[in-house]
Amino acid sequence: MPRYRLNLEYDGGGFVGWQRQANGLSVQEALEAALLALTGVETRVNGAGRTDAGVHAMGQVAHIDLPAPWSLKALRDGLNFHARPAPVAVLEAFDAPPEFDARFSATRRRYRYRILNRRSPPMLERGHVWYVAKPLDAAAMQAGANCLLGRHDFSSFRAVHCQAKSPIRTLDRLDVVQRGEEIHLEVEARSFLHNQVRITAGTLARVGDGAWPPERVGEALAARARAAAGPTAPPEGLYLMEVGYDSL
Repeated sequence: MPRYRLNLEYDGGGFVGWQRQANGLSVQEALEAALLALTGVETRVNGAGRTDAGVHAMGQVAHIDLPAPWSLKALRDGLNFHARPAPVAVLEAFDAPPEFDARFSATRRRYRYRILNRRSPPMLERGHVWYVAKPLDAAAMQAGANCLLGRHDFSSFRAVHCQAKSPIRTLDRLDVVQRGEEIHLEVEARSFLHNQVRITAGTLARVGDGAWPPERVGEALAARARAAAGPTAPPEGLYLMEVGYDSL
């Protein structure tokens, strides 16, 4: 049974999240419906990351198994045709070895969190950035971010309903970058806890607006309690940018 890797892009504002749910259309459901229309076969789409409602992706990866070989171009174009008008696109399709698993073969994931930091609210970027009117100090945010790099117990930075067996994660990258009127958090790790990036963004915003000194981020981490960290930033600023694999 041939296995295929799909590179995906989607606007999370049009979905209830990646995973199938009873309360609305998910990315997974939209793609599975498109596959059924294209191939006539019910096929499960397995994603590398289970993004929440409102979270976007520019580099999501999924794998599928089909009962017969397909042209990669026909598979990509056919899925894009049948997925309309759902806001998801297959950027590329690739042949994949049978042992490839979009989720469990991944060795790193890179996210970007976008904060629009200006007095005027967004019009064109509404739903795609977190709008913060109060001026933020990116250098102070970076000083706080440095406290989170490395391997730690991130209990303070995960959702209370997170189902991960362990709160231990290794944060390989957390850069705070000023890009014009936007501040971007560039975050990379092998895997993340539920809401870890959004809680990190909310916490660093507290540092950026002067409510917290940078060292308080380290204190929040050491507390190992969700209440010690800052708020969970809204989903619309978060993007899954890339999923990495050592063998690809």
